[in-house]
Amino acid sequence: MASHFNSTERQGSEGEETIESLTPAAAPQAETVTADDTGAFLAAADLAGVPTPAAVPDPVAEAPEVPEVPEEVHVVTAADPADAPSEGAAQVSESVYSSLAGDDAPAVPRTGTPTVSFKNVTLIYPAQPNKPALDDVSLDIYPGEFVFVVGHSGSGKSSLLRLITRELKASSGQVIVAGQDLTKMRNKKIPYLRRQIGTVYQDFKLLPDKTVYENVAFALECIGKPRSVIKAQVPEVLRLVGLAERMNHFPDQLSGGEQQRVSVARAMVNRPPLLVCDEPTGNLDPAISLGIMKLLDMINRAGTTVVMATHDREMVDSMRKRVIALEAGHVVRDQERGGYGYYGAL
Repeated sequence: MASHFNSTERQGSEGEETIESLTPAAAPQAETVTADDTGAFLAAADLAGVPTPAAVPDPVAEAPEVPEVPEEVHVVTAADPADAPSEGAAQVSESVYSSLAGDDAPAVPRTGTPTVSFKNVTLIYPAQPNKPALDDVSLDIYPGEFVFVVGHSGSGKSSLLRLITRELKASSGQVIVAGQDLTKMRNKKIPYLRRQIGTVYQDFKLLPDKTVYENVAFALECIGKPRSVIKAQVPEVLRLVGLAERMNHFPDQLSGGEQQRVSVARAMVNRPPLLVCDEPTGNLDPAISLGIMKLLDMINRAGTTVVMATHDREMVDSMRKRVIALEAGHVVRDQERGGYGYYGAL
C-alpha cells in the first residue's frame, strides 16, 4: 500500500472538476487489473494468515500461569501513572492482544508532509455554542502511523474523525489531509477526497439486501470502476479478510465479526492510503475483536495509515501504539507507545 494519496481522480465528462494528486510523484492507477495484479497493498500482506473467528486463539488457553497471590483491592488515585494498567488487566491483555504489541513494527519516520494535520482547530456545534467539541487542537499524523484516539464519551473523538473525512467543517483553524485544506475545500470536491479515505464504523453499515460480494463491489461501482477491475479486486480483498467462501452470503447470515470484516474489506477495496475507524470493535466480544485488530495491524504494516477511536483499554494498553488522549475537546496527551490511561469505563 502506498503511503500517499492516489493521482488525479476523474469521473463523468471532461468538464467536471477534479481533485488533483496530493503527492506530485504519485503514479496514476491502472484502469485494468487482473487477479494477479491487485496492488502493493494486497501483495504486501500475508493473505493466508488471516484468522476466521473460529480460528482465534482461546484467550484462556493461552493465559500464562500466575502464582496465587493474596487478594487485595487496587484503588486508583490521582497519583497512579496515567497509562499504567492494573496487574490483573496486564495479565489479561498479555493473553489476548500481546501478539500485536508492535515491537517488530517498522519505525515510521516523521518527515515530509503529514497525512493528517490539525492546526489550532476549534469545532463548535450550534446547539452548544459555549462548549466547543474541539478546542484549539493541533496535531500531526504521518504516513504509516497507527494512532489510537482515546478519552471519555463526549471528549471529541468522533468529532475529530468526522473532521478528517469532512463530514464536519471546522469552525476555525485548518484541517489538512495529505496537503489539502479541508476547511477551504468546495463541497463538489469532497466525494473525490473520500475516495482516498477508508472508513470503518462500529455498526458496520452494510446493505442488507446485497451479498457480501455486492456490498464490497458497490464501493467500486460508486466511483465508476470498470467491471474487470471489480471482478479482480473484490475476491482478492475478501480473501484477505478471510471471507472468500462467504461472498454469496447476505449480512444477516454472518456473525458480528464477519460483518465487521466485510466492512473492513469495503473500506480497503479501493486501496486508500488512510483508514479511519470509529469504534470498530465496540460491538464485538474480545476473541472476535482480536481477529479484527490483527487484520487492521496487517493493513497498517502494509503501509496504510490507521486512525482509530476506541474505548478498549485492554487493547490500547497491550498494543502500545501512539495514543492521542482527548478530554473536554483538548488534547491532554500525545504519547508514543502509550497506554489508555484512566478515563472511566466509557
